Amino acid sequence: MSQEPVKLHLNKASGKFLGVCAGLADYFKIDPMIVRLIFVAGTLVGFGSFILIYLLIAFLVD
Repeated sequence: MSQEPVKLHLNKASGKFLGVCAGLADYFKIDPMIVRLIFVAGTLVGFGSFILIYLLIAFLVD
């Protein structure tokens, strides 16, 4: 019984914008709302640097 390795992907079906947060939530097996709140808080604290990270993930994954 072999398990497939978990792969980071964009989850456009349950995503709100590009599916980055939903895909990260699937990867870490947590609620997507938690990932979204982390991104919003990181964007406010990090002066928008999380927006760049979000876009990089969106274009590099999948």
